[in-house]
Amino acid sequence: MYRFSLSALLFFVTTCSAVNAQSDRVNWKRVKVLVYTRNGKGYVHDNIPFAVACIQKLGLKHGFKVDTTSKPDAFSEAKLGQYTALIFASTNNDVFDTDNQRLAFRRYIEAGGGFVGIHSVLGTERNWPWFKRMMGGTFLWHPKFQPYKLRVLATKHSSMTNVPTVWSKSDECYFMKELSPGPTVVLAHDLTSLSTEEAEKVKTSAGPFNELYPAAWYYDFDGGYTWCTALGHDKKDYADPTFVNHLFQGLRYVVSQVKTIDISKAYAQTATEAIR
Repeated sequence: MYRFSLSALLFFVTTCSAVNAQSDRVNWKRVKVLVYTRNGKGYVHDNIPFAVACIQKLGLKHGFKVDTTSKPDAFSEAKLGQYTALIFASTNNDVFDTDNQRLAFRRYIEAGGGFVGIHSVLGTERNWPWFKRMMGGTFLWHPKFQPYKLRVLATKHSSMTNVPTVWSKSDECYFMKELSPGPTVVLAHDLTSLSTEEAEKVKTSAGPFNELYPAAWYYDFDGGYTWCTALGHDKKDYADPTFVNHLFQGLRYVVSQVKTIDISKAYAQTATEAIR
């Protein structure tokens, strides 16, 4: 049996009920997504073009439209309103040039938009409090790339459809800091399956968490709908059927929640104002 401390539970609630099957039915012909790949100064993952190609293939298979860009000028209210979801594929560090672009992204979420984050999205916009609240935290550290196990915590949640209950794969176990309550965890890193080589640093980085640490979660945040996975470091993942299904089910969940982008529901006038 896996146990969390009370303080950890205040950060991530790990129990969730099944999502009504009706709400997860998607008319893919009406879905359009934007895959964003911008990176600021710092490490840039070589998986990005493979992630883009993966999502484009999913679009062809399921009938939804896919736009891609690394240019932050795509972030304006006029442009974002056409998208059912925005997918940040291993973005990292500062990915916007101006606060107006940040504001447009925020208002899109407030208007009921969808967001899917992949892998190093956890290290994106590390100085923007609102973005870190949406993510539930920001990147701290990861042990070296290695084989380990993941465990599904919410078998009835639609984003875990066909995800192995105990999933053995090689990846990076991301840890976060500046943790914020809100997200609901559906998949966890099994810390007991990590190499003992960096055991002390793993224990320190896990903080109040014990044997499990969040790996994928969803969050109805500030009017919008988000789903994120810390997995996906290896470019080979994006051709692996198990991982591709993991991404697709997360996207399917998000777009099933987005009904319409109603900018009249957006309230922020600056990127950094208090969340209502």
